[in-house]
Amino acid sequence: MSPSMHEQSEFAPDTQEYTATTVPVHVELAAQETVLHLGEAEKILREATAIALGPCICRTTERKCDAPIDTCLALNSASAEMVETQPGFRYVDVETALRALKTSHEAGLVHLAFRKPGAEITEFCSCCSCCCWFFKELRSTRYSDGIVASSHVARHDIARCVGCGVCVQRCPFDAWRFENGAAKPTLDVTRCFGCGVCVSTCPSVAIALVPRGDEIS
Repeated sequence: MSPSMHEQSEFAPDTQEYTATTVPVHVELAAQETVLHLGEAEKILREATAIALGPCICRTTERKCDAPIDTCLALNSASAEMVETQPGFRYVDVETALRALKTSHEAGLVHLAFRKPGAEITEFCSCCSCCCWFFKELRSTRYSDGIVASSHVARHDIARCVGCGVCVQRCPFDAWRFENGAAKPTLDVTRCFGCGVCVSTCPSVAIALVPRGDEIS
């Protein structure tokens, strides 16, 4: 995901530099990036009073893949600001927003939102691992659970699994792998953030999303 869309609008027009902020160690941040599965993202869109849709700044800039561009969504109070300040953003109805969401999910993108405790989500984008700076950092860190949250995680029904490997190909977090020549993949739940990209394309219905903490029940 690109930096917060609000931060993007605060770039200096010529230099496009960030303003650095020092965060003391051992201080808990009162906000967190959140991975939304498709159902959560759809619910947020259906409950929104206003929706703006616009281009992903990361993919527009980096152009490292052919994933959909029209994927950034601003909701409710944030929608007016994005339409007024960001090129390409326009108001859309919920059905148009849901089509964009479904297209991005089918392309294997991950819905990432910035969530403050007790506050509604007003912005989220659908991110790829090659262009989106935050997603690239998330994949490379060993402390991913400290900087991103998710409500669900995948659960593997190995008896149903046919070993096709679609989940391995689709997983943006590299949570699915074939280990030591095994016929069926294994899931590393510590790397899974419940995006659901593997679930919707599993031909044997061997993967389900369950609330985090219930994956071994």
